[in-house]
Amino acid sequence: MRVRVLSDALFQRARRVLPGGVDSPVRAFKSVGGRPLFIARGSGSHIIDVDGNSYIDYVLSWGPLILGHAHPAVVSAIHYATEDGTSFGAPHASEVTLAETIMDFMPKIEMLRFVNSGTEAVMSAIRVARAFTRRDCIIKFEGNYHGHADSMLVKAGSGVATLGLPDSPGVPAGAASDTLVAAFNDINSVRSLFEANPDRVAAVIIEPVAGNMGVIPPLATFLHELRDLCSRHGSLLIFDEVMTGFRVHPGGAQEMYGVTPDLTTLGKVIGGGLPVGAYGGRRDIMQLMAPEGPVYQAGTLSGNPLAMSAGIATLTELATEGVWDAIAARCTRLCDGLASAANLAGIPVQVNRAGTMFTLFFSANPVIDWPTAKQADPARFRAYFDAMMQRGVYFAPSAFEAGFVSAAHSEEDIDQTISAARFAFERMGSLGV
Repeated sequence: MRVRVLSDALFQRARRVLPGGVDSPVRAFKSVGGRPLFIARGSGSHIIDVDGNSYIDYVLSWGPLILGHAHPAVVSAIHYATEDGTSFGAPHASEVTLAETIMDFMPKIEMLRFVNSGTEAVMSAIRVARAFTRRDCIIKFEGNYHGHADSMLVKAGSGVATLGLPDSPGVPAGAASDTLVAAFNDINSVRSLFEANPDRVAAVIIEPVAGNMGVIPPLATFLHELRDLCSRHGSLLIFDEVMTGFRVHPGGAQEMYGVTPDLTTLGKVIGGGLPVGAYGGRRDIMQLMAPEGPVYQAGTLSGNPLAMSAGIATLTELATEGVWDAIAARCTRLCDGLASAANLAGIPVQVNRAGTMFTLFFSANPVIDWPTAKQADPARFRAYFDAMMQRGVYFAPSAFEAGFVSAAHSEEDIDQTISAARFAFERMGSLGV
């Protein structure tokens, strides 16, 4: 057993001053029946808790650490940036460089603006979409999470699903009244909403590869049909690539599937582990933003020089030939190994993967949408999570989250994880779980 005296003591202190003892709900370990770890530091592919326990980390700060923890190039970039100041609230060269670097990866983005989080990026993208189309309604998808803005907390998956909350108290009915919900991977459900709301839909927003009900790729023609529907109805298509950007493909899902959205929201990887978000897309739409146009959005810390520097370092390293492909190859080997270990133990699983992100569902049937995701066995996930933790492997404490592989994960890490999974599945089988 791993000692966790200091983590437990810190959790008791935290519960007196932080709601639930955490600053983001899933971190509380409620859905896995445990208590959270308090992390002291991260190094490469590992995190080390305050009790000195080391774990192979597949959470990676929920995705942004695509190079691993404390990558030397990122740490160095942040260090040198701090020597010049931590915040200016004024233009500086790094924000221009990072914008240009992002556009090299995603050439369909013609203009963008930096903000401080994915939630803020989505809020701003929806605002400019409504202004551009002069319409109010937004279509989102069941199980897709687009941050915690009031209008998006409708059937939102992720932490909301983990805690069993279909939406959130405190959200006025009017705030969500213009949000329509379609079924992911069901183009007919989208078509029906367009037909029932003629000339009212400003935009359709989607995680092009779902990552907040677990990783669920789109069906073969779904995104192309969605693009066609939006074009025919005069609505904008927004790809929420906060999670999928640089994760499913170096150019995001839009490059992977060859579908061009009108607007894109980004986060996670572009900050190299520091808080940042961005939204961008067609020049004619983005030129509506103040001061060039009438649509207002502002932020004192937007384009923060530390986050910009970390993002530049991360994307520069990611652009090095072979780096991204090696991460994806290790993710593939990991997923194949997990599936094989479960099969040998006679435990039905579905291992969904897209690029460098993955989810293991305890289900006998393919997982293609929110209803099939919810059919996965939560008791088996809890047993699996606990057994993997005992063997020094850290996955997200929720059955509805993605796992991530980084450039720092070694072949030995993958081997150890697969070995731990064999132990977990055999133990589950012996206990009849």
